[in-house]
Amino acid sequence: MFPKESTRSVWLVMLALSAASWIACNKTNNNVSASSDGGKIPITTSSEEARKEFLTGRDLSERLLAQDSLQHFDKALELDPEFASAELGRANNSPTAKEFFEHQKKAIALASKTSNGEKLLILANQAGANGVPEMQKEYLDQLVTAYPNDERAQFSLGNYYFAQQELDEALTHYKKAAELAPNYSQVYNLLGYCYRQKGDYANSEESFKKYVALIPNDPNPYDSYAELLLKMGRYDESIAQYRKALSIDPHFNPSRFGISADYMYSGKPQEAAAELQSMADQARNDGELRTAFFGMAVLASDSGKYQDALAAMDKEYAVAEKKGDKASMAADLQAKGNILQQMQKWDAAAKEFDESLKLVEDSNLSQEIKNNAVLLHHFNAASVAIGKKDLAGAKNHAEEFRKGAEAAKNDAQVKQAHELAGRIALADKDYGKAIAELEKANQQNPANLYRLSQAYRGQGDSAKAQTYVKKAAEFNSLPALPYAFIRAKAQKEAGAKG
Repeated sequence: MFPKESTRSVWLVMLALSAASWIACNKTNNNVSASSDGGKIPITTSSEEARKEFLTGRDLSERLLAQDSLQHFDKALELDPEFASAELGRANNSPTAKEFFEHQKKAIALASKTSNGEKLLILANQAGANGVPEMQKEYLDQLVTAYPNDERAQFSLGNYYFAQQELDEALTHYKKAAELAPNYSQVYNLLGYCYRQKGDYANSEESFKKYVALIPNDPNPYDSYAELLLKMGRYDESIAQYRKALSIDPHFNPSRFGISADYMYSGKPQEAAAELQSMADQARNDGELRTAFFGMAVLASDSGKYQDALAAMDKEYAVAEKKGDKASMAADLQAKGNILQQMQKWDAAAKEFDESLKLVEDSNLSQEIKNNAVLLHHFNAASVAIGKKDLAGAKNHAEEFRKGAEAAKNDAQVKQAHELAGRIALADKDYGKAIAELEKANQQNPANLYRLSQAYRGQGDSAKAQTYVKKAAEFNSLPALPYAFIRAKAQKEAGAKG
């Protein structure tokens, strides 16, 4: 499992690029930040017992046992209500967007009482959550400059680069973290994902096997290795690794989510549905339950059963609505809008996008998040306009989105701007421009790979068209709507089976 998968809904709304930020172990000194022995980031707390609870929670979190970590962060905060790093840990392991923002707000309020390193981590986390990656990088650069020998500082900056798809830079910092702390298990998890994204499956497999060797009695190493095998289309082997994770921890629901993908891609939708239902039945919190419903929506979309997908999203929405979780509710409406677009119900999709924006604007979320929501609305409005063949309207919204993305220096959004430009050009049958733009779009979105195949086919380059449609058909991600929308079409065009 990749860190933060349980908070999927938060990032859908915010387009956030938040680093997983952690504080290194050190002394405490009665409400004063500890000295930085060995070049590590200090921990600031008035209570030695609180510090012990925090370290236990941090260890569980770094092993991707987020649910288990919560009680320890909560206990640390009970012992020291002004423990900023514990608030940060509690935020980043929260199962819902609402809890994430509540605890992040408290961490920010306490940041002035911490060491400089802790403050930089908190501010970087806030910038990531607000979708301001330029500021996030500035804080993380300062952190690594101040604490170059702290593995968690290096790891956090590596996560920033990974989120930006600057994989070579990410690898540099992950490898540095591993050099500083050879037994720092979670860095091998991210090394595995980084190599996997580069298409270097041999080094990815080696990294995941090292991860397994370091903590063989934990479920996540087997889960991560299983995801690589899923990506490679080795479904039976993938399921075996996921089952290994579940044999260690029957409540490790990310593995059920992964198994559902293995079954879905190997043409066994009923088995996939059964795994997702088991995930829902065993959910320990709203985040796990919502993820199970989301998986059901993806499975239905993959089979072209869009009404069933909408029904699953309604269930997911109801879980968030019960708690007044506006960020998650807004994300669910975004997903519904995307499903309705696949049904070519453009006005209904636009209505969902409008309601999503209104939820965010009327919430107590930060102004930066609200600004991002307005920007994202231009993206959605352009998408609807493309579907309605209103290319003039699409171009207007796309231009507003491009200007906002470039002004924010948000690389992820800049890639989305190129995606919009490519989609508009494709609709206009300007295949050369479509290719030029889509090649600058997010290549980790299989829909863009499929669009590139269409553009090359339109241009008459059947060889490149086949290359890209094959990549799209065999993308094999964990359950996600963009892949579900194109997988069957891409497989058919690629001549794939299953």
